[in-house]
Amino acid sequence: MRAQFPERRVCALLMLTVLAACSRTTKQETPVATPSVTMSTQQAAIATPIEMAYRFAVAQNAPTISEDYLVFVHFLDTDGELLWTDDHMPPTPTSQWKAGQTIQYSRTMFVPKFPYVGETRVELGLYSPKTGMRLPMTGETKGQESYHVATFNLTKQTDTLYVVFKDGWQETETSPQESGVEWQWSKKDATLAFRNPMRDVTFYFLCDQPVNVGEPQHVELRIGDKPFDMFTVAPGHKELRKIDLSKAQLGDGETVEVTVAVDKSFVPASITQLKSTDPRELGIRVFRAYVQPK
Repeated sequence: MRAQFPERRVCALLMLTVLAACSRTTKQETPVATPSVTMSTQQAAIATPIEMAYRFAVAQNAPTISEDYLVFVHFLDTDGELLWTDDHMPPTPTSQWKAGQTIQYSRTMFVPKFPYVGETRVELGLYSPKTGMRLPMTGETKGQESYHVATFNLTKQTDTLYVVFKDGWQETETSPQESGVEWQWSKKDATLAFRNPMRDVTFYFLCDQPVNVGEPQHVELRIGDKPFDMFTVAPGHKELRKIDLSKAQLGDGETVEVTVAVDKSFVPASITQLKSTDPRELGIRVFRAYVQPK
């Protein structure tokens, strides 16, 4: 028995060493903020927009964040499987967050098109695009510094004002990396159509230009010959337009047609640096057009 005592003593010392190391690690991992999200709806249909209001209450004793972290936002099904993401850089970079400060901003997120209905869990966190490291925060988590901030019910698409990509569009394309994300390229001029609700609406239009075509493109949206929105699309930046349209602007017809006019289109095969054989005429890439009655 006496011969075993030194081994027990060594084991006890090792355990104390491990516990001390764990304690030091915990003290070093000070939560930087408490996150929360408020959603515009608790019942969202597939392909519809959701307004997401983000809030980060930076801790009074928060350490300085030396780099700009991305906010990862994960949408999970009832089995905890990832459905889609809305990762983004916050308007105020994390390197500028101060102890005791409250960071607030809003984003419009479109539910992707895929076959799932039911309870959907929203989790978020902060991660470094350089190292992948995540920052600790305060809140409900199942590990890996991912925090539960909201839950809503996802329903089937029942959009009676479905927007049709009518004329001047290329075939629908999908992303192999992002589930449910799809788009159509416009030509120089293209037409969208939807049933006239005979009431005021908000018109959502999400587009981008992933190719550097030399100069920013100028886009005009119009009903008939009357423009209702004009904007510029810079390469590599998604542009979300939310335009209020009155009943009078929609006209008296059963169908409303919106012209998407781009000041210049391009052919990928004709741009040497793209090294492409694509002969199509392309204007801008449109992800979503949606009409929401008021």
